[in-house]
Amino acid sequence: MILLWIGFLALILFLLALDLGLFHRHTHVIAAREALAWTALWVILSLFFNVAIYFIYENHWFGIGLETGHELGGTEAALQYLTGYLVEKSLSLDNIFVIALIFSYFRVPLEFQHRVLFWGILGALVLRGVMIGVGAILIARFDWIIYVFGGLLLVTAIRLFFVDEEEVHPEKNILVNLSRKIFPVTHEIKGSHFFIRENSQLVATPLFLALLTVETSDVAFAIDSIPAIFAITRDPYLVFTSNIFAILGLRSLYFALAALLDRFHHLKYSLMVLLGYIGVKMILSHHFPIPTHVSLMIILGILGVGVAVSVPKRATESSPRKSAPDDETKP
Repeated sequence: MILLWIGFLALILFLLALDLGLFHRHTHVIAAREALAWTALWVILSLFFNVAIYFIYENHWFGIGLETGHELGGTEAALQYLTGYLVEKSLSLDNIFVIALIFSYFRVPLEFQHRVLFWGILGALVLRGVMIGVGAILIARFDWIIYVFGGLLLVTAIRLFFVDEEEVHPEKNILVNLSRKIFPVTHEIKGSHFFIRENSQLVATPLFLALLTVETSDVAFAIDSIPAIFAITRDPYLVFTSNIFAILGLRSLYFALAALLDRFHHLKYSLMVLLGYIGVKMILSHHFPIPTHVSLMIILGILGVGVAVSVPKRATESSPRKSAPDDETKP
């Protein structure tokens, strides 16, 4: 089974190397058409991998599907992967709003945003891998932890209801403040560099501070999204692969939706309902388990209603997103 993990990680590293080393080696502003093409490509790759998941689990290659305490066939594994992918993709929409605010706060030019997000994704791969591993261990050893995860999702859903606007406060970020104590920080963007040398001294740029803030925001979102996927499947391989494929397309999705963020702003209410449903599903899982295909239909319905309601309303009542004043946005 270890070979499947190694093979998946090798595939992801290969795709990322192609992304930055070949297709995006030159700094440029990513237009909406290019972003939409990349978003479509990542979705297609995710669905192709879902087909691979079916054959891997249907044939139990390297014993997968037999080592998690129950036999998991190809159809059920593919449904769990797809449902987990949709949940993570949906929750990542809220992360896009926060990323937009972070870039606005640090005044990161459009042509350098892809570089920040690329390295942010690499950090997210490691952080999410660790958090998924810890979550899998906790669920395997302490069966009651599932109720804690479900309660956490319900609390998050309630919190979303009372939050009107997403806010970021990098000046309160522990890592940002720590880096300022370790390195001098320049207030100017110096090309695509995270660090530069001034008078033989290593100096951090606003791009590095933006990267730290993006990474810490991803940790906060992972606290919600990872328990949500464990409500769909307990199989660590399905949790990790669906999670990673969902966040791999986050960069292109950000650029594709950057000009339309206001129109999708009310999607937070559908995300609130989604988190609430998953929290209840997790709490009831031992007594009233909901089949995966039923959850998939419910999740698609929640997201479909959210899109149908929010897009027309924001299209007719659009207003510019709030951004920090210039005198308050200097890093």
